Amino acid sequence: MTESFSQLQLHPHLAQAVAEMGYESMTPIQAQAIPVVLQGRDVMGAAQTGTGKTAAFSLPLLQRMMAHENASTSPARHPVRALVLLPTRELADQVAQQIKLYAKYTKLRSAVVFGGMDMKPQTAELKAGVEVLIATPGRLLDHIEAKTAVLNQVEYVVLDEADRMLDIGFLPDLQRILSYLPKKRTTLLFSATFSPEIKRLASSYLQDPVTIEVARSNATASTVEQHFFSVQTDDKRAALKQIVQQRQISQAFVFVNSKLGCARLARSLDREGLKTAALHGDKSQDERLKALEAFKKGEVDLLVCTDVAARGLDIKDVPAVFNFDIPFNAEDYVHRIGRTGRAGASGLAISFVSSSDARLVADIEKLIRTKVDLEPFELEDGRGSANRERINDGSRLYRDEERRAARGERVERSERPPARRTPAKPVDPFFERPYEPSPDAPEQPAWETSVKVPSRVSANIKTKRKVAALFKSTD
Repeated sequence: MTESFSQLQLHPHLAQAVAEMGYESMTPIQAQAIPVVLQGRDVMGAAQTGTGKTAAFSLPLLQRMMAHENASTSPARHPVRALVLLPTRELADQVAQQIKLYAKYTKLRSAVVFGGMDMKPQTAELKAGVEVLIATPGRLLDHIEAKTAVLNQVEYVVLDEADRMLDIGFLPDLQRILSYLPKKRTTLLFSATFSPEIKRLASSYLQDPVTIEVARSNATASTVEQHFFSVQTDDKRAALKQIVQQRQISQAFVFVNSKLGCARLARSLDREGLKTAALHGDKSQDERLKALEAFKKGEVDLLVCTDVAARGLDIKDVPAVFNFDIPFNAEDYVHRIGRTGRAGASGLAISFVSSSDARLVADIEKLIRTKVDLEPFELEDGRGSANRERINDGSRLYRDEERRAARGERVERSERPPARRTPAKPVDPFFERPYEPSPDAPEQPAWETSVKVPSRVSANIKTKRKVAALFKSTD
C-alpha cells in the first residue's frame, strides 16, 4: 500500500503544491481511497473526522482532470467537471480554499457557491467557466434554476459529510441535483459515520462502490483526552472560566445547543475578560466568516458556537473543545470533539453534565461503546454540586456556607432562610359573622310561598284525565 505522497506519481504541478503544504505521509483514508479514485471507481469512505478526507478526494480528482487543463479564456473550454457538495457554508468555504491550494500551479479553475451571500459575484465566476464547483445544495439549486450553473458535463461528484446533509433535510435537494447530472460519472461519498439512510442513498446513486472504513464507526480519536464533569447548570460558566485559566488553554471551541444560548454565553464571557466570538445560524454569512477568520488568526480565545461548526472545520492546533451543553444527537458529540486532536495531535474534550443530561450521556456511551466516568467538579470558592443548594422562594436565592462562614456568621447545615410571605390583609369582623335575618323579615321567605300561577289554557278546552296504568298505551 502506498504510504507517501511522493509515491503517488502526481502531476508535477500538483506534487509541487502538496510538497509546499508539508504533506509527506498519507493518513489511512488517503492511502486507501486515493489509488481507488485514480482508477475511476465509486467509493464509500468512512473515517474519523480530522483524518484528511478532503485531500483523499480532491487530489485524485485534480489528477484525473489534468488531461482537460488549458489556458483558454473561453468559458466553453472550462465546463464544470467535478461537483463537491457539502452541508454547511463554513465547510464549503474551507474545502474550496484547500482545493485552490492544491491546484494553484495548474490552470484548473474552481469556485464556491453558498447561501447568505450575493449571487451576482458567484454568477460572474460561474459564467467565466470553472472545472471544480464546491457548493451547498440550496444555493446550487438557485443557480441551476437561474441557468447559471450547467452540470451536463460533470464527470465526478463528491458528497462530503453526507450523513449531516441528510440530518438537516437535504435529501430532496440532493435527489434533484443528482437528476441533472450525467448517469455516467464517478460518485464519491465520504462521511464520518454511516447510517442506514446513507447506505440506502449509496445503493441508489453509486455503482459497485468500494467501501473503505479505516476506523470503527462512530469512534472517537484516541489522541483526544475526554472528561465529563458533574456541574450544576448555573455553575457551568464559572467552571469553564476556571478550567481555561487553570490549564492555560489558549484557544477552544465552546459548543451549546441553541442560537440564543450561544449569543448570551458569548456576551457573558466577553464581559468577564475572555476574547470571545459567537458563531450560529442567525448570524449573517459575513459575520460568520469574520468570526471564523478571527479564531484562525488567534485574535479570539473562545469560539462559542452551535453545531453549525461541529462538522469538518479544520483549524490546526486547537487544544480544547468544551461541550457547555451535552448535544441532543449523540453523533454530534463525536463531531464536536473532532475539532481538536486533529492529524495526530493531542487534544482535550471537556463536557459539563447537569442532572437533566443523564439520558443524553447514556446515548453517547451507547454510541462510542465506552463507559463514561462522571467526575465531580469543585469551584475555586468551594462550591460544588454537593454543597451548593438552590432555594426557590420567588427570588432565586443561593446559599454558600463557606462564604457566609468567612464573614463570621454562624451557619447550620439545616438552616433555611424564611420563605417570603405576602402580608395578611386586615379582617372586617362584620363579614365573619354568621347570617342573621332582620327583625322585620317575614316568617316564611317569599321564594317558599306557594303562588298560584294562572293557567294559560282556555276554560273551553278539557284536558285529558291522567289515569294510572301499568302499561303505556301503544296508540
